[in-house]
Amino acid sequence: MNDVDSPGGGGPRQASPAVLLTLVLAVALLAGAISGTAVALLNDSDSDSGSPSTAAPEATPPAITTGFAEDAVAAVAVRSLPSVVAIVNQFEFEGVPSTAGGAGVIIDDRGYILTNAHLVQIPGEIFVLMSNGEVRPGQLVSHDAPFTDVAVIQVQEGGLTPLQIGDSAQLVPGQTVVAIGSPDIDYYNSVTTGVVSGLGRRKQLTNVWFEDLIQTDAAINVGNSGGPLLTLSGEMVGLNTFRDVGADEPLFGISFAVSSRTFAPIAQSMIDTGSFPRPYLGVDHANLTPEVAQELSVSETEGALVRQVTAGSPAEAAGLQAGDVIKMFGEIPLSTQFGLLNALGVTEPGASVSIQVLRGGATLTLDVQLVPR
Repeated sequence: MNDVDSPGGGGPRQASPAVLLTLVLAVALLAGAISGTAVALLNDSDSDSGSPSTAAPEATPPAITTGFAEDAVAAVAVRSLPSVVAIVNQFEFEGVPSTAGGAGVIIDDRGYILTNAHLVQIPGEIFVLMSNGEVRPGQLVSHDAPFTDVAVIQVQEGGLTPLQIGDSAQLVPGQTVVAIGSPDIDYYNSVTTGVVSGLGRRKQLTNVWFEDLIQTDAAINVGNSGGPLLTLSGEMVGLNTFRDVGADEPLFGISFAVSSRTFAPIAQSMIDTGSFPRPYLGVDHANLTPEVAQELSVSETEGALVRQVTAGSPAEAAGLQAGDVIKMFGEIPLSTQFGLLNALGVTEPGASVSIQVLRGGATLTLDVQLVPR
C-alpha cells in the first residue's frame, strides 16, 4: 500500500449504476408528491460559519423528550434527516466504469458536506441527492485517506441547514445512538437505532490502524457510509464508516464510526485551508506480520517492508530502497499493532526523521526530510 494514496476505508463500495439511476429518478419524482413536512424530514443542512454549526433547522422540530426512547428517536430523526444526503460517485477504476454510493452530512451552509474518503477519493463525477429531490453536482475539497476515512465535498450553497456536531468524548457505553444513511442505496435516509457498545476501539483496515472508533450495534450497512451517528440530543458524535463481518465466524451488530474528536478538526481544516496537513514519505510498503512475512518470504516478522520507492520522493532522497525493512520511524518502533502509516500520522508534515532499516542483514540509519503531501 502507498503511504498516502491508497484507500483508508478498504476501497469504494459498489452499487450498480442502474440502482443509483433509479434512486436519483425516484427521489426527483417523489419530491413533487411528498408533503412539505416529509421534505423537511429529508433536507440537508449546514451552518453559517466555518465551524461545525450549532444552528437549529429553519422549521421548529418537535421537542426531544427523554421520557420515552422511541419519542426521542423520532424527534432526532425529524431534526436530523434534513441534514443527511445521499452521495453518488461515478468513476473509472482500473479502466472499468464503477460507481460508489453512500451518505453525507452537511456541516456548513456554504455547501460543505462531510463524508467517507472511500466514497469520493477516486476522482469521478460526484452527485449529491438533496432532500427535496434536487441533485447537485459535488466537488471534492480534500480527503484524509489512508490515515482516516474522512473527506469533505462541496455543493452549491443555498437552502442548506446544518447538523450540530457534538463531543464524542462525552459518550458512555450503553448510551442510545441513532444512525442515518442509505443502506444498499435503495433505502434512502433509513433511520436505525442502537447503543454505544464500546469507545476508543482500534481496527486495522488494509495497512493502517484506525483509532478512537465508536463501536455501536445500530444497523450500519453498505450505503450508510458517511452518514451520522447521533445522540438523543440530536448531536452528531460519529461518522458511520463500516461494519465488522468477522474473519472466521459471522459477526452481527458490530459497526464502527469515526469519532467527532477525530473528524471535527480534520473537516474544519479542510474547510478553512482546503486540506488537512499530513506528511509524505513516498513508499509502497507492506506491514509485516508472521503471516505476511511467510507469504513474502522475508525473515523479519515486524516492521514495514518497502516494496517500491517513488521517484523524486523524500524516501528516494533519503536512500531508501525496495527490499528494505523499516524497523524504527524516529522514536517509534514499527509493529503489528502500530505500522508505518500510523507513525506517519502522528508526525509533523515537515519533520526531519531518522529511520532505522534492515538491508541485507545490516542495520542502517537514514535521515528523511518529510514534506506535506
